[in-house]
Amino acid sequence: MSKNESPASTATAKNLPANYQYRWLILAVMLTAEIMDLLDSTIVNVGGPTLKQALNANATSLQWIIGGYTLSLGSGLVLGGRLGDRYGRRNMFLFGLIGFTVASLACAMAPTTEVLIAFRLMQGFLGAMLLPQGFGMLREVFLPQDLAKAFGVFGPVFGVAGVLGPIIGGFIIQGNIADLGWRSVFLVNLPFGVAATLIAWRVVPRSAGDRKIKIDLLGALLIIVSSAALIYPLIKGQDAGWPAWCWFMIAGSFIGFGLFALQERRTHAAGKTSLINPSILRKPAFTFGVASLGIFFASLTGFALTITLFLQLGHAFSAGDAGLANIPIAIGSFIGAGLSGAVLAEKLGRKVLQIGAAVQILGAAWLWFALGANGAFSIWNIVPGMVIVGLGGGLIIAALFDLVLSAASQDELGSASGLQGAVQSVFSSLGVAIFGTVFFAQVNVGNITQGMQNALLVQAGLMAAFLLLSPALPHKVSQAEY
Repeated sequence: MSKNESPASTATAKNLPANYQYRWLILAVMLTAEIMDLLDSTIVNVGGPTLKQALNANATSLQWIIGGYTLSLGSGLVLGGRLGDRYGRRNMFLFGLIGFTVASLACAMAPTTEVLIAFRLMQGFLGAMLLPQGFGMLREVFLPQDLAKAFGVFGPVFGVAGVLGPIIGGFIIQGNIADLGWRSVFLVNLPFGVAATLIAWRVVPRSAGDRKIKIDLLGALLIIVSSAALIYPLIKGQDAGWPAWCWFMIAGSFIGFGLFALQERRTHAAGKTSLINPSILRKPAFTFGVASLGIFFASLTGFALTITLFLQLGHAFSAGDAGLANIPIAIGSFIGAGLSGAVLAEKLGRKVLQIGAAVQILGAAWLWFALGANGAFSIWNIVPGMVIVGLGGGLIIAALFDLVLSAASQDELGSASGLQGAVQSVFSSLGVAIFGTVFFAQVNVGNITQGMQNALLVQAGLMAAFLLLSPALPHKVSQAEY
C-alpha cells in the first residue's frame, strides 16, 4: 500500500466486482448486441421490392422474412435466460453473439426465399440466446448505485436504433455496394459482431453458472409451439383462403399459452426452476402492462412495415427514398421520447402513455384522410401525420418498459424483464402478420391506397385497445426497481 493510499480505499478497491474497470466497455458490447437485434428487426422492411425481384418473393414470403425473425427471437428469449443461469452468462452471450453473426452471413448468402426464411428463424433463435444475458452481465460488473445510470442509456439507444433501421437499410440497398443489393443489409452485422465478440472475449468476466438448475424443456416447448401456432395461420391464411385449420391453430395457441402458465406454476410449486416466476402472472398490473406492451409493438412494427411498402409498391419509391421518407417518423419519435424521458414520464406516470396513444390515433386519422384526398399523391401531404405518429410512439416507448416493470417485485425482475422481451418480439411478429395480411389483401386487387388506409384503421384500433388497458398499469415508475 502506498503512503497516499488509505486502508479504506484499499478495502473498497478489493470489494469491487470482477472487471469493474471494463464496466462501460461491457455496456458498449451489450448495447452493440441490442442494436444489431433492433436493426435486424426493421432494416429488412425497405428490402421488400428488391427481394421480390431478386428471389421472386411473394407477400407471404416477405412476411416470414421479416416476422419470422422476431417470432423465433421472442419464443426463445425466456429459454435463453435460463440457459444463461445454468451454463454461465458469458458462455451463452458469446455463443449467441458468434452464432448470430454467422447466421447473418448465412442470410446474406441465401439463394432462395425458403433458405433465407430458415436462416432468419435461426438468426432470431440465436439472438434469443444472446440478448437475455446482458442485464445479468451488467449486474455482475456495476455497483448497485451505478446501475440506474447504466440502464438509463437503454431508452435513447433503443429508440434511435429502432427508427433508424429502415433509413439505414434504404441507404445500404440504394448504394448497392459491390452489387450486393439486399444482401448487404445482413452483412452490416459482420464487422460489429466480430468486434463485439473479440472485446467480449477479453473483458466479460467468467461465470460458472449453476449446473443444478434444470431447464424446463416442456415449458420452453409450449411457448415456442404456441407462438408459432399463433403467427403461422395469420401469415398463411390469406393465401390458403382461411380454411378451418387456421382458426383451430389460433385457438390452440391460446390454449398452449394457458398450459404454459399452468406448467410454470406446477414446476415452481414442486421446488424446481421454472422459466419464469409464476407469481408475476398473478399481478394484474403486470399482466395488463405486458398485454399493453405487446399491443403497442404490434402496432409500431406493423405500421413501420406497411408505410414503407406503400411508398415502394404504390408510388415507386426507391429503397433509399423510402428510407428517407421514414425521417419524419424518426424526428417525431426523438421529440416524443425526449419529452417523455426528461419530464413527462416522471411527472405524469401512466398518463404519458395515454397521451401518446391518443396522439398516435390522431396521427393515423391524419394519414387516413390525407391518403383519401383528391389529387396526385405527394409525400408532403403525409409528412405531418408521420411526425404525429412518431411523436406518440416516442412518448410511449420512453416510459412503457419501466412502468410495466414497476409492477414486479425485486425478486421478479429477471422473469418480468425476460417476459417483456418475449412479448415484445412475438407481438412484433404478430403485427407484421396482421398488418401485412390487411395491406396485401388490397394490394392483390390493385387498390394499394385502400390497403394502407385499412392498415391505419388497424393501428387506430390497436391504440384504442392500448388506451383501454392503460388504467391497469402502475401510476408511477418505482424507484426501487434497480
